[in-house]
Amino acid sequence: MNHTFVHRYEIDPSRPTVGSALRDFALRVLAPAVILFGAIVGLGFLIMGPLGGLPAEEDISKSVAAGRTSLMNSVTAVWSHIGNTEIIIGVCVIAVALIWWRTKQWWYAVIPAIAIAMQASVFVAATTIADRKRPTVEHLDPAPPTSSYPSGHMGAATALYLTFALMAQRIETVWLRRLVTVVCAVIPLLVGYARLYRGMHHLVDILVGLVNGVVCALLAWNYLRRKTASGRVTGAAREAMSR
Repeated sequence: MNHTFVHRYEIDPSRPTVGSALRDFALRVLAPAVILFGAIVGLGFLIMGPLGGLPAEEDISKSVAAGRTSLMNSVTAVWSHIGNTEIIIGVCVIAVALIWWRTKQWWYAVIPAIAIAMQASVFVAATTIADRKRPTVEHLDPAPPTSSYPSGHMGAATALYLTFALMAQRIETVWLRRLVTVVCAVIPLLVGYARLYRGMHHLVDILVGLVNGVVCALLAWNYLRRKTASGRVTGAAREAMSR
């Protein structure tokens, strides 16, 4: 990923006005999110219409369910729970508060909140319209009222932890920065596998949830205009970009 993009808040740490931040948010997040919503809903209609619900995915779900063990049932219960709404919101609120306190930059601290809020908005609207049934296997988690497509757990975990991975690039200690980045990348994958294993989503539901989370995280990271011309790069940011 482009280093200028990753370090854009270090290159230009200037404080925006609330009004300018809201305008940037509307143009750089809300508008693209509408396009994302349309694409996800369009794919949902394609799946439920011409593609006949992708019956081959039922075979995948049944194959995964057939290999369940008591140990993995317990392990995936934890992984699945990581993507629960209350966990995602709780982690996000704590993270935003700590980052705001640590950096004194509210416009930077709110990025994870923007990411999961947009992901949730796209997810709720899309799942209501698509209305895809869950796999015809035993469900190991309580089924929420939303439909199977797309996976909200996968989208929320991806949106939150991808923003954390981007923020982690500020960590100066190389091994710690790499460790945090890997952990943040792995967590959504564990959540996605758990949702498939536990019979809560089809494979495509999880993959589309992943796309929703990635796009919303990147939109959130880019929500604020920053001056990233070479003449504006500070010494600290240049050092961070060279690592």
